[in-house]
Amino acid sequence: MNRPFAKTAAPVSVRQQQFLLAHYRHHHLISLARLILLILFLGIWETSARMGWIDTFFFSSPSGIIRYLYEMFLEHSIFMHIGITLFETILSFLLVTVISLVLATLLWYKSSLSEILEPYLVILNALPKSALAPLLIVWLGTGTNTIIVAGISVAIFGSIISLYTGFCQADPETLKLIYTLGGSRRDALFKVVLPSSVPLILSNMKVNIGLSLVGVIIGEFLAARRGLGYLIIYGSQVFQLNMVITSIIILCGIAMIFYKLIQSAEHYYRKKY
Repeated sequence: MNRPFAKTAAPVSVRQQQFLLAHYRHHHLISLARLILLILFLGIWETSARMGWIDTFFFSSPSGIIRYLYEMFLEHSIFMHIGITLFETILSFLLVTVISLVLATLLWYKSSLSEILEPYLVILNALPKSALAPLLIVWLGTGTNTIIVAGISVAIFGSIISLYTGFCQADPETLKLIYTLGGSRRDALFKVVLPSSVPLILSNMKVNIGLSLVGVIIGEFLAARRGLGYLIIYGSQVFQLNMVITSIIILCGIAMIFYKLIQSAEHYYRKKY
């Protein structure tokens, strides 16, 4: 039985098919080029180590890293260190996201408050966060709290400034229309500013996850007995360079996974809305 008002999907034209095919081909070529570059780098590194062009004591080698990683898997110690760093990073990232979103919204909502606090936020954002680490250890001691606060401190101020600036750049004509129709500042916030800022928020999250990871590692350098940051600093002290390089490679993998997850959420939003 035919329904007279049923919607039918519009046919895809030849030009659209060609565009989509070229788009997919481009992304496949980019992914292939990235893979070839990685394989080439690892091959040169391994060859240089085997031929004696570099000292494996200082630079290690891909095969040496794989052997060391396998040993750590057998001991199950690597799972604990990765789990600790992941927990601290995710918690720091979530706190940064929530706090910065709330404070940026408050600054936009109260323009007088933003005029008062903006210079302090700029100064705190420019302050090297590693300089705060000794104070955090004195105030909070050595432990998870110090590391999480260190992770938050690296990302929070820049995130607030970025979100607040984006909120202020919302479409002025749409805001004027809201106010003309009798809408309040609250209506403007929830109907214009926040919906139009979702891409900015997601983009800001991609930056924050990396900064949170950096802050957590800085905290683990100084105030931890577990975690990948601890392995890096301990390995450098006892000249176990395999431990150091393996931990760094794992951190690179973690950062890439976090970035890809948020990027996928961003692509999903743009595709759906």
